[in-house]
Amino acid sequence: MSAARRVPMREFSRSLPMSLLRAREAVMRQFRPSLRSHGLTEQQWRILRALTAVDSIEVTELAHVAFLLGPSLSRILRDLEARHLIERKVAKADLRRAVVSISAKGLKLIEAVAPTSEAIYAAITKRYGARKLAELQDMLHVLEASLSELNVAERGSGEADD
Repeated sequence: MSAARRVPMREFSRSLPMSLLRAREAVMRQFRPSLRSHGLTEQQWRILRALTAVDSIEVTELAHVAFLLGPSLSRILRDLEARHLIERKVAKADLRRAVVSISAKGLKLIEAVAPTSEAIYAAITKRYGARKLAELQDMLHVLEASLSELNVAERGSGEADD
């Protein structure tokens, strides 16, 4: 009997993490050429996009919002700051913390990338379907929320055991 048949798990190709990774890769494959043509990595774009949604944000909160680890975020912020795409200041409330915001040059870059990005979204929507895409986004939001609640419940029960 092969090792693959002895493992009491679902088929690898049917695992939820792999399905999500394959879908993410299929989506990002559409966006990467545009990002590269503007000299951006996926992570840099993610940070710039997150910064367009706020006036300014603490670096630790930005890491959370952009789903990046602190050391990676620090390196990326250095690169973006060197290119004058972001501005970094010391937080008034806590001098040990930094606050970042998108610069005027960063906003111009976003404006330059936006038409291509929106065209890619339109192509994805046309191919996949507007209703199905909206349903998928809703389902992913519900999945994320339900798993977040599960983690909170587990932490809560773990704290009671201490």
